[in-house]
Amino acid sequence: MSNQKEEIRIGYYVCHCGHNIAGVIDVKSVAEYCAKLPNVVVAREYKYMCSDPGQELIQKDIKELNLNRVVVASCSPLLHESTFRGATSKAGLNQFYMQMVNIRENASWVHESKEEATEKAKDLSRAAIHRVAFNKALEKKKVPVNPTALVVGGGIAGIAAAMSLANAGKKVYLVEKDPTIGGYMAKFDKTFPTLDCAACILTPKMSSVLKHPNITLLSYSEVSEVEGYVGNYKIKVTRKPRYVKEELCVGCYDCITACTFKEGKFPDEFNFGLSKRKPVYIPFPQATPLVAVIDEKTCIHFKTGKCPQTCAKACERNAIDFTQKPEVVELNVGVVILTTGFQPFDAKKASNYGYGKYPNVFTSLEVERLVNASGPTEGHVVLRDGVTHPKSIGIIHCVGSRDEKTNKWCSRVCCMYSLKLAHLLKEHSGAEIYNFYIDMRTPGKGYEEFYDKLLNEGVQFIRGRVAEVNDWATTPEEKGKLLIRAEDTMIGMVRRIPVDMVVLAVGLEPGKDAQEIRKMFNISCSNEGFFLERHPKLAPVDTFTEGVFIAGACQGPKDIPDSVAQAGAAAAQALALIDTGHVELEPNTAFITEERCCGCQVCVAMCPYTAISFDPVKKASSINEALCKGCGTCVAACGSNAITQNLFTDVEIMSEIDGILIN
Repeated sequence: MSNQKEEIRIGYYVCHCGHNIAGVIDVKSVAEYCAKLPNVVVAREYKYMCSDPGQELIQKDIKELNLNRVVVASCSPLLHESTFRGATSKAGLNQFYMQMVNIRENASWVHESKEEATEKAKDLSRAAIHRVAFNKALEKKKVPVNPTALVVGGGIAGIAAAMSLANAGKKVYLVEKDPTIGGYMAKFDKTFPTLDCAACILTPKMSSVLKHPNITLLSYSEVSEVEGYVGNYKIKVTRKPRYVKEELCVGCYDCITACTFKEGKFPDEFNFGLSKRKPVYIPFPQATPLVAVIDEKTCIHFKTGKCPQTCAKACERNAIDFTQKPEVVELNVGVVILTTGFQPFDAKKASNYGYGKYPNVFTSLEVERLVNASGPTEGHVVLRDGVTHPKSIGIIHCVGSRDEKTNKWCSRVCCMYSLKLAHLLKEHSGAEIYNFYIDMRTPGKGYEEFYDKLLNEGVQFIRGRVAEVNDWATTPEEKGKLLIRAEDTMIGMVRRIPVDMVVLAVGLEPGKDAQEIRKMFNISCSNEGFFLERHPKLAPVDTFTEGVFIAGACQGPKDIPDSVAQAGAAAAQALALIDTGHVELEPNTAFITEERCCGCQVCVAMCPYTAISFDPVKKASSINEALCKGCGTCVAACGSNAITQNLFTDVEIMSEIDGILIN
């Protein structure tokens, strides 16, 4: 079978995988068949090859039978290829002399016929046995890891990740696109289920980030370019101009008071437009950093050039600088943690609920600001007129979640924050509260108990989807009210309930810039648009790009405790990589034979990892092994046959095809 000089001695091992494989495939028959194939010295079956006894069986045979090739037929290489490579290596054989066959996903799980599944397992195994004879001894290369980390996103997950790394003695850059860190949590009044003050929990951590000697905070900044590879990323961060010198501003508010606009005139983003701000502003009193920012879109100086610049004249520290331009900062880091968060569902998309049409339909986040003592109404719950207190309030769950017309997924937090808002609204206004829900999902610690607490507080719960919200009064009692028409599955009828205020519990969606960030860091997204983890159970914070980790709601909807926990896991993974000091690169990389390269540069354009560059002097392309992920795109695209990929050479692939075809 082989033209190689050495005698090929192959050990073949097939795994039962409990009933996953053996329940469909006749494992004994496959082992007996493979034992008769050329160069196979031993063929064995075992219930769990990935277990310690299974690995020891392979190691024992390598040593005692002088095996120089190993084929393991079991489950997905994604799960256990490293396991069997390790077992092979421990026995003194180069780990890349091991070839794995996936007969679980590719045979037993996709066939109902035992005969067909068994024959396919034999075919796949025969192909691997043909191929493994041509495998070459390869070595993994080590790349040093820069001990500095980058955290992108300054919400609670980003803060937690940055603090974990900084407290471990690592240098951290924390990049936040807004003028202040804190994210959505900074806008909340209280947190469920304990009703702790959100600001009391968060603001000390925000201050710790600013003061920590190992953290460099780059607020009002965005990542604009990413180059490099695991252990050696080169990141460009564009710092947007505040038109206020950050190192001089002390957040005294003098410039804001002195602004030509005596009253706020423009929608305040922090309060979701429920209040107005001036062109120069500080998002909220606990903003970190506590530095003013001038909005060039609303400032008269930038619009007409005729502003008297009273803000600059009022600043005794001369911190106002209208000449500021965007500044690009270049960072060298070894690892990246993405904590870029989410965006709330746009309630206007659910037009049947009347948001934007009826003034007294609010989103849940707007109500978070209404019930907050530091909010636009100082905690007083009033309607849009700013005066009237509602006597009845309807809270509609699952707006933009669990809906075929908008988003199919459950946003996980809506049930609990709706319960929290029901409690706070009743506490602040004494109104009659109606919760319209599909199912009540309270899976966290203390969550069910919080639900029971609301039941005892007299909040009304109506199980059924709301059809619409309108103002079509048919009786004097309904005049001036919002009418909620909803199914009540508990009593089997459609109800029509008049209320003064409607609160839409909007779901969580991927951030607006999720796709842009995904492309920049070369990671994947799920069908919903959230960043995709390497494995949902075994690697929930890793991505398919080495050295890039994810945490928080950018990975999927989650509450604060889960976001913090995931941030800690991401920081631990990053810390392990940094403390190892180096990263091992898989040798399944491609390389270019310069003599064959015609200089067409097709491969340069085709490479999804920007691993290929063209040398105009040599008139040939070359591949950076540290960037190459072994996808094979360049190999297939090369018309000169100048590119070869380790582990996937022509002879290896053709011999595997021969193994499939030759019975």
